[in-house]
Amino acid sequence: MMWKKFLPNDFVPSVRDISPEYLKKREIQGIITDLDNTLVEWDRPLATPDVRSWMENMKAHGIRVVIVSNNSKKRVFAFADPLNVPFVCRAKKPLGKSFRKALEILDLPKEKVAVVGDQLLTDIYGGNRSGFFTILVVPVAQSDGFMTKINRMIERKLFRWFEKKGLFPWKEGVRGKSVDL
Repeated sequence: MMWKKFLPNDFVPSVRDISPEYLKKREIQGIITDLDNTLVEWDRPLATPDVRSWMENMKAHGIRVVIVSNNSKKRVFAFADPLNVPFVCRAKKPLGKSFRKALEILDLPKEKVAVVGDQLLTDIYGGNRSGFFTILVVPVAQSDGFMTKINRMIERKLFRWFEKKGLFPWKEGVRGKSVDL
């Protein structure tokens, strides 16, 4: 069933809700994370103190992190370099090549890696197609770049369809519930 590729395994309000304990319970040792509207707003150049603290907490607990973004090298490097976090830019998600490159950087089996992102059509679909555990987060900004606005229109239709089918209760107070695929 094609639509299952768009369903995340889990959904949480924010990356800050993804703790080392949460990951260890699922035997996850690495994270492939999106940047724009997942970690920070798409137009915020640097990490917030909360994101910096989250990254440091992951490292302190032995969780490896790599950023995979469809954005430019200039944008992703400026964000990732101060955090000393590896990255893949111009990723062309949902295509699998960037996910394979990130997995190579993490040097972990894919069963030990989660993909985290705010978009069903790029992050979740790409992560699921590549065989990763996927976690959808609420976008940190209400605004988006041009291409993302188009994706959001399609996502809203998917969310409504999933909700009608009882597959994805994306409402306030219901997040954080695992979905078995």
